Amino acid sequence: MKESIAGIIVHDDKFLIGHRFDTGEMANRWEFPGGKVDPGETAEQAIVREFYEEMDVRVTPGELLATVEFTNKHGPARLLAYRVFGITELPSRLTEHTELRWASLDEIETLDFVDSDKLLLPFLKKWSAHG
Repeated sequence: MKESIAGIIVHDDKFLIGHRFDTGEMANRWEFPGGKVDPGETAEQAIVREFYEEMDVRVTPGELLATVEFTNKHGPARLLAYRVFGITELPSRLTEHTELRWASLDEIETLDFVDSDKLLLPFLKKWSAHG
């Protein structure tokens, strides 16, 4: 099963989200930053690599917050959401997004968010209510 990671970064009770470019499968939709786990790579290594490739920032993966499974046109997939530390200001160099911004979970629910990341919202609501 293919695995992807979503990096959950919280600052002042808001979550870091990115707006994808207007090309590709998830064009013009919002998401939590992340990407695919490459063969031979751990999820934690994928987080460090993806944030460096997409934003030129060094991050530290924290705890696994949620795991969701879904099916897309490529077949069954698993999305692992990890708490990520190391960003408190918006990065300026972006390779996968037109913009990044901070948003509350209530605001995220109103945005055109990628389907797999929407599956994380109930877990994040429960987690942030206890955090």
